Amino acid sequence: MARIAGVDIPREKRLGIALTYIYGVGDTASSHVCQETGIDPSTRVRDLTDEEVTRLRNWIDANLKVEGDLRRVVSQDIKGSATAVGSRSMGSAPTPTPEPARVPRRPLPARRRSGSTSNAPKVPAGMSAGGPGRRESRRSMNEMTNMPAGTFGGR
Repeated sequence: MARIAGVDIPREKRLGIALTYIYGVGDTASSHVCQETGIDPSTRVRDLTDEEVTRLRNWIDANLKVEGDLRRVVSQDIKGSATAVGSRSMGSAPTPTPEPARVPRRPLPARRRSGSTSNAPKVPAGMSAGGPGRRESRRSMNEMTNMPAGTFGGR
């Protein structure tokens, strides 16, 4: 493997692609480096001579900010900015955590109407399908206790 800018670039790749393994060198910068050094970008890294590798290394070190230097500059730019991320990275304030998601309540199932045409058994007149109504329950309480009507708050 050839070592350029502190990175071992893969031997089996073409030079134009292999240079992108260096942090700070993309496709455009890779083609620019190959053009400036006079090396064909389709050449495999294993086929480069020591003189070509030295020429690449020297040109990249002299003209591009890559790897550690670029990481340091980016980190300083983030910490020095007045953005929320930059001010929190200085250690003065904690990073906000996302608020827990609120789960919406599921809708209640639709109620059946008492007069629907379902297969439910027929209910005798005067009683509702849900059981005795308010008046029926009072009437039955009066009958059970043998007390005069109206004792339990009837109208």
